[in-house]
Formats: sequence, C-alpha cells, structure tokens
Amino acid sequence: MKKNWYAVYTKSRCEKRVSALLTKKKVENYCPLNRLTGSSTDRKKAVLEPLFPSYVFVHITEMEMTAIRQTSDVVNFVYWLGRPAVIKDVEIESIQHFVSEHTDVQLEKTAVNVSDMVRIVSGPSMEFEGNVVSIKNNKVKVTLPSLGVMMTADVQKSNVELLDYSYKLRNMVS
Repeated sequence: MKKNWYAVYTKSRCEKRVSALLTKKKVENYCPLNRLTGSSTDRKKAVLEPLFPSYVFVHITEMEMTAIRQTSDVVNFVYWLGRPAVIKDVEIESIQHFVSEHTDVQLEKTAVNVSDMVRIVSGPSMEFEGNVVSIKNNKVKVTLPSLGVMMTADVQKSNVELLDYSYKLRNMVS
C-alpha cells in the first residue's frame, strides 16, 4: 500500500513526546519546530517550540493507523470530509524547508483564497510560491498555505517576481 502523510492530533504540549514514541516504533514522523528568538536580560536565546500546536505528521499506510492511534498521548487523526486528511508530500517539504530557513515563523488560520501569486526568485526561500499579504519597508510578506494556515516570513521585495494569471489557472486545475 502507498504511504501518505497524515496529521495526528496529540494531547496538549505532547508533540515532542509523541514524535519520540513514534520514532521509537520506527514510524516516519515529522514534528516541525519553530526557532523562536527570545531575549533574556543579558543574552538572546533560541527556543524550539512545535510550529503546529498539538500536531505531528506521520508517513504511513492506512493499515498502520490503528497502531498510531494506540500510541500514548495521540488523540486521533485530523479528519477532512469524514476521512483522515492526507497531506501532500510537497506541503511537508515546504514546511521542512520553510522552518529550516526562517525563525519566528507565524501561523494564522485562514481560508486559502486565490489572489496575486508570487514566486521567490532568490534568497533562502528561493522557488517558494505564495500569496502576497502586504508590502512594507522594502519587504514583501508571503504566505505558504498548508492545513488551512499561513506560514509567514518577511522576504526582500527584490527577491520576488509576480506570476501571471495563466499560471494561477494551470495550478487551480492540477
């Protein structure tokens, strides 16, 4: 059977523990960690916190779902239209790349709408595509939707190119 990525809902603040338990069971999983730059009184300190609170992604077949549900601190799979939601490989790869290149990533729940599409043409997030949210101080805020949220980071305006309308139509169809 084909393996797909699924989102698993965990008990609050148990994402890292669930990820460790799944790894121990030899289940491929991913718990994206956001590097937050906090400041102490005398120094800046980076803290790693789960990017998606109460979520861990697993790469499994449907036959393996029962074993995942029986893992300590796993509540259930995230469902969409009555079935466990399948997360596209490209979305997982985008999340992995995005959090490795950016700190202090912000999430915002949203209904993903088609608007002006852009592609980042240079810089650390080269080749990412997303919707323009705002342009200020010579930076463009770009969102990369996944699971109905936006991952947001500031990107230099000079590193962004506008995609034409025919590009949007091709990607809406596929």
